[in-house]
Amino acid sequence: MTIRTEPSLLDALALLAHVADEVVVDTVRDTHLAWVGRVHGLLDRPLGLPSALPGLGHRVVAASVYAGVGLSLKGVSAGLGAAARTGAGPAMETGPRGRFVRSVANGLIGDRLERERPLLAIAMAPRVGGRDVPLTSAGLAAAYPTATGRVAVFLHGLCEHEGFWERGRERRGTTYGEELAGLGWTPVMLRANTGLSVRTNGATLAAVLEQLVESWPAGVTELALIGHSMGGLVIRAATAVQGDWTWRERVTNVVTLGTPHLGAPLARGVKQGSGALARLPEVAGFGRILDQRSVGVDDLIEGLDEDFAPLPHAHYRLVSATLAASPRHPTSAFFGDMLVRQPSAYGRDRRGRDLFPDSEVLHLRGHHFDLLNDDRVATALTRWLD
Repeated sequence: MTIRTEPSLLDALALLAHVADEVVVDTVRDTHLAWVGRVHGLLDRPLGLPSALPGLGHRVVAASVYAGVGLSLKGVSAGLGAAARTGAGPAMETGPRGRFVRSVANGLIGDRLERERPLLAIAMAPRVGGRDVPLTSAGLAAAYPTATGRVAVFLHGLCEHEGFWERGRERRGTTYGEELAGLGWTPVMLRANTGLSVRTNGATLAAVLEQLVESWPAGVTELALIGHSMGGLVIRAATAVQGDWTWRERVTNVVTLGTPHLGAPLARGVKQGSGALARLPEVAGFGRILDQRSVGVDDLIEGLDEDFAPLPHAHYRLVSATLAASPRHPTSAFFGDMLVRQPSAYGRDRRGRDLFPDSEVLHLRGHHFDLLNDDRVATALTRWLD
């Protein structure tokens, strides 16, 4: 019997049917029945009153319809899952759309996927040509035939994958990795399950970097760690993992691009919104959708505190973006780069806390995803790492 190691499109469709049953149908049902109860007074009067009978009849019919839809979706999910186990269906990793869908699913519910649908869960690994690179001497030598001793490791943010570093190539004609390669660095693009906790991914990253350094074909003399958004938090978590790590002594530069070191307002709003919706029966079902967020999303709410101190021998470079040219503009102060505000990206707050007192900072006008491939950031990276 062939053991599958890669998910197919049918696995994704089975997950979609399961989520539609568990979240969407349940949400619509509960919202519908709650409004029926409100309109017919079932939430306020004893069920024995005659005036409540029309509402009760409506509720019974509606509940039966939703139960039938839910049962159908359960059957569809089971059937698609069974077909996927036979090897039917195209592999998800054969094209960019499949990789995108899988990365988004991992960012939103990656912790749950690891428990319930491990085939869909992403394992952290270097990636070349849309495939994982084995962390062995032979695997790394084959994937990086022109390896140098200077290694630049890139780690993406929530719901992203290694291909996001290609964003804007048509406009710029190049990427950060290609430009650093011209300076003698070897770019290594990692992919991770961003739905896992930042600390869990940090521990995994520490182990991956150790294997990378031990098996690197050219011997690692310098290590630069570059993270976008959540990727910067995972890098910080990795540097704080206890142990006698060989790779840690080789880190010369840490660059974070739009990283919410002190938390992201958007993630905080999701959590607060979930609690607010739960208070009213008519909209409580929508709170269930927000509650499906992964622990990785929750970790963006608070960021990482002083316990995750910077490496004393490494240079820290912190990049922020704001929608307006000035970070003091009201739009910039409130929205930041659409996801992260500048004080959080710099690890500084109004109480005087400064997580990176000796860091160099860079601000640019733009939004969160501009930071993945921008001329101004590229110029700074060249200066920092040359």
